[in-house]
Amino acid sequence: MRKLFGTDGIRGVYQVDLTESMAYKLGFILGKKYRGGKFLIVRDTRESGMAIEEAICEGLLKNDVVVLRGGILPTPAAALVTRIEGCFGVVISASHNPYFYNGIKLLKRGYKLSDEEEIEIERDFENEKELNKARCGKVMNFAEALDIYVNAIYDMFKDIDFSGLKVAVDAANGAAYRTTPAVLNKLGIKVSCFADQPDGRNINQGCGSLYPSFLKENINDFDLGVLHDGDADRCIFLTRNGKEIHGDKTMGVLADWMKQESRLKNDIVVATVMSNLGLEIFLSQRGIKLIRTKVGDRYVLEQMISLEANLGGERSGHIIFLDRSTTGDGLITAIEFLRVMVLSGKDPCYLESMVIDYPQHMINVDVTDKSVAEHPKLKEKIDQFQNDGYRIIVRPSGTERLIRVMVEGKDESSVKSVAEELAEFVKTMSFLGEGESV
Repeated sequence: MRKLFGTDGIRGVYQVDLTESMAYKLGFILGKKYRGGKFLIVRDTRESGMAIEEAICEGLLKNDVVVLRGGILPTPAAALVTRIEGCFGVVISASHNPYFYNGIKLLKRGYKLSDEEEIEIERDFENEKELNKARCGKVMNFAEALDIYVNAIYDMFKDIDFSGLKVAVDAANGAAYRTTPAVLNKLGIKVSCFADQPDGRNINQGCGSLYPSFLKENINDFDLGVLHDGDADRCIFLTRNGKEIHGDKTMGVLADWMKQESRLKNDIVVATVMSNLGLEIFLSQRGIKLIRTKVGDRYVLEQMISLEANLGGERSGHIIFLDRSTTGDGLITAIEFLRVMVLSGKDPCYLESMVIDYPQHMINVDVTDKSVAEHPKLKEKIDQFQNDGYRIIVRPSGTERLIRVMVEGKDESSVKSVAEELAEFVKTMSFLGEGESV
């Protein structure tokens, strides 16, 4: 069992699940394991970020390494800069979580560390006892990381004439409050930025991609609204009239355009089991295959690399363009969408309407034994409904005694009816107990 790392690094409530002593120890172990290496450290805008950075830095510097302190930057900026610089990366961020959370993500030349490397670090973390020795590493400020990132993204899209576009950006009071407006302005786009005054505690607070209603109040005079989360590895959009464009719709629009440009590798898009049936049908009608993975960008990326695909992502707006970068980047996603607007001549309202969301109904069922989700009779019943054209996911919660029943289909009332029937079936099995007939 993993004790330190989750699917996206280490994360928890500051001074409860994630302490400065933990951060110091992690830094010490990283420095010892990758002796002679170079580490870029960046963070988002949380008030705990500096203390965690100081602790990690102190641990690293007990070993023969070079530490580059890049300041406040998005996670995808760290991925791109570590790829360019050929170094390791440490990102201090809890992404979309409230300010009192924080986290640590580890990178190597643009990619998250492998499962095997994380398991080795966990083992070292448990076994390491001697943590005190003299400093022998070097540390320096690396403010140029901001310019490296801004210029790299600008160079990707500088051949497109974006002049005349007006964009509203909700930076979630997070790490993108400087980078996104800087790049969009450099590309000739008129930008108005909201939630760009971080104070250490207002990150993701009633703003950003989790709270689109905030920007909806200000969207009327803009061609597109761009909403980030705290570390800006994702974004969603708003049309002029305030309609949301989530990651499924974005992937559909961009996959269709990339295929027309002969840019979509192997005519494949990789998404998770939570992406809507409507996206799958839309892509299929255009000769594009949707491959699904478990929830988590790590699994999306692994499958993309395996299948040699260059487009994948999640409904949350975390989208990866492997021909642009090695991780999801909300800024790249935003400019890719703006690029389609310019080259196609279509406005966001039209583009959003291309990909239909099929009705979806989810029910959380309280259970005493989550293993009933794997009961063969439940699987039989699910297969029967799937043969009738429904898409069904029944899975146990990772943190609660719940089984989540999700059903998608073309008709809203029948989708709800099927979900309720399956939920009742799960309740019955849970009540009877394991091994009894249903």
